Amino acid sequence: MAQKGKIFVVGFGPGDFNHITTRAVEALQQSEFIIGYKTYVELIQDLVSAKSIVSTGMTEEVSRAQEAVRQAEAGNIVSVISSGDSGVYGMAGLVYEVLIELGWTEATGVEVEIVPGISAINSCASLLGAPIMHDSCTISLSDHLTPWNLIAKRVEAAAMADFVIALYNPKSGRRTRQIVEAQRILLEYRSPDTPVGLVKSAYRERQEITMTTLAEMLEHDIGMLTTVIIGNSSTFFYDNKMITPRGYQRKYTLGEEKQPLRPHQRLREENEPWAMNQETGTASHDFAADPNAGRMKSNIAITPVSTPTKSSLEMAATALAMVQGTTVTKATPKLVQQKMESIFELAVSPGVANKFFTPQQMMALAEVVGDEGTMEYTPDHQIHLKIPTTEPQAITEKLREVGFLLSPIGDVLSLKACDFCYGEKADSIPYAEELQATLGGLSLPKTLNIGFNGCGMACYRAVFDDIGIVYRKSKFDVFIGAKPVGRTAHAAQPVVEGLEPEQLIPLITAIIEEYKANAHPNERLFKYFKRVKKILHFTYQDMSSKIKVEPAPCGD
Repeated sequence: MAQKGKIFVVGFGPGDFNHITTRAVEALQQSEFIIGYKTYVELIQDLVSAKSIVSTGMTEEVSRAQEAVRQAEAGNIVSVISSGDSGVYGMAGLVYEVLIELGWTEATGVEVEIVPGISAINSCASLLGAPIMHDSCTISLSDHLTPWNLIAKRVEAAAMADFVIALYNPKSGRRTRQIVEAQRILLEYRSPDTPVGLVKSAYRERQEITMTTLAEMLEHDIGMLTTVIIGNSSTFFYDNKMITPRGYQRKYTLGEEKQPLRPHQRLREENEPWAMNQETGTASHDFAADPNAGRMKSNIAITPVSTPTKSSLEMAATALAMVQGTTVTKATPKLVQQKMESIFELAVSPGVANKFFTPQQMMALAEVVGDEGTMEYTPDHQIHLKIPTTEPQAITEKLREVGFLLSPIGDVLSLKACDFCYGEKADSIPYAEELQATLGGLSLPKTLNIGFNGCGMACYRAVFDDIGIVYRKSKFDVFIGAKPVGRTAHAAQPVVEGLEPEQLIPLITAIIEEYKANAHPNERLFKYFKRVKKILHFTYQDMSSKIKVEPAPCGD
């Protein structure tokens, strides 16, 4: 009987070895495979002795989860790593989602252990002082997976309810407006002087800590490695510390060695007038109207409201109406339920050899995309569609009726062919169409483009695709392993000249099958070729520029 594998989903905390749990270290050292975002892999590499370490880019979480499941089902022990806690914006949920899609159950499937770690809200709070001593929440400002309108509602709700708020993923190279909008929303409900703590790279070499205010926080450097902690109405600064009272000032007399009330006396109703009466369900004093009643003075003044029976929502509506000069409308409590929207994504083109769109096709696109969907033209003579729908089959039928070639989007095989001089050099078109029918849309470790040229001029730059095919003198030349993008881009390596037409499909299929079976997740074909040194019987040759070029990685 084959040995069952196991998946550890490990949260290793902020990245400092002093703050990683013993169980996390044990899991990492037991694992045969370590899979994670490359920056995180570098942080824990001195702790591991795994036979294989797979590191991938920032937005490639799904492929990491899929690779972990694949290795575990093959009998290996795998650790999928996350900074902070793996269950807080980490990899734990994705791993379970991938398993569920495969029909996994705890009783019969591979074993899964979630290893908790110190989340950013906790590690950053410890460096600031004690800012989350009262009710708090975390909100990610990244709208890659969550609609911005929903994020804005959550920021507003948290601001209205006087939560201490920790903002994750506040800003990146491309996302710069979200933190500005969040500040604008918060200033509608919070004082401009509300304490704010900015912590960048907590407990790492480049750690930075900034104490500021809600009004001035955007004057400081905020990026993807920054966690923003915004105090509530009672948070204050003291001696370069950010402190949120827990409420003891209502129950106890702080600063005195001996408490005037004994423990059993503190729980009496007369000594806790803010607490709910267990018979009536009400409190004898509405501290929501004046949260600082009975406390020492803070920097933020809160004026008691004359009608304490109003709810916080009604008071917020009244204040907003006074500012805007409008009439107050009574707020009706509603259940908050975010509709789950299905987005159907696909690529369309007029065909392998055809580059002309017809008016009927353009009208069909406008109809199926509607007002809510999007169309994006790509350099590959395809249009990428994103359509909110629950009936994808009806959309595909309508698009096929007008002659579109449909393809999936993502890490799949795509065939890009020239226009064959508008059909004048048509001898190789049947082979291009057969390749599309045989391999087009095949799921692969990473996007793979086959470039197909119908004559020896190769004007369509097929040799700069992952696999290049050039039809010349009634036979085919084949190139593999181009690096298609970047400042160090280079052409593919010629591996076959004068291939007989009937051998083309079997050869390309064999190359693709080997790559699919053995490449790491998100490993481009040229990287795979360079790593393994041989594909089929073709030996790797370095085609990169011999002039040293400084790397320019993405700064997001």
